[in-house]
Amino acid sequence: MAREVSNIAASSSHLALQTGDPAAAAHWAGAGLDILGQGPRIPTLAARLHTMKARALAAASHAGTAARALDQAHQILDTVTEAEHPWLSPFDAAALAGESALVHRDLHEYDTALEHAERAIALRETGRARSLAFSRITLVGIHVHRREPDAALRVGHDLLTADPALGSVRVVRQLDRLKDLLAPHRGYPPVRDFLARFADVRRARMLLLADIVPPPREGTAP
Repeated sequence: MAREVSNIAASSSHLALQTGDPAAAAHWAGAGLDILGQGPRIPTLAARLHTMKARALAAASHAGTAARALDQAHQILDTVTEAEHPWLSPFDAAALAGESALVHRDLHEYDTALEHAERAIALRETGRARSLAFSRITLVGIHVHRREPDAALRVGHDLLTADPALGSVRVVRQLDRLKDLLAPHRGYPPVRDFLARFADVRRARMLLLADIVPPPREGTAP
């Protein structure tokens, strides 16, 4: 029972991060770790919970404790040798690299964030399309923060051309945040061209999601 509840806590922590509530994310991650300690040792789940804790602490600008939590996640996952439990949400080296990139991004440690994001992409090249899309979105954002627009656009074009049939509400929403991040740089012609292409791709993906995402209410922007 402890492992099932801890797994739910990890998912709840991740959801709280998506909704912009780092305090709730930290609470769920801590609760999950406490409960997991009462049952059999499950390294992948423990690593995920420590990572969620690090994400929450980084979002709240607690650099030292976030770094320690992330170090614990890396140390635990490095020891994993058993097969993944089929009922657990997947959490492997690629997932840890992607989450680590977000931790260091939120702490404004962009050089380290870049290394983790590139590793996540390399580990996902032949894997899950949606996870690869998230990693590429993260990498574009890191390049923007590093004031490397050309590098950001190279990854951005890879993102728009990869798996055009990929339909995911989370992917579309993160792409919208990416557009907002790039918008202040539209005075640079390559960025302006990318944003125009982005609009076309977004329209195509919204068609795929037409039965999932409700249309905007009258008088609101799409």
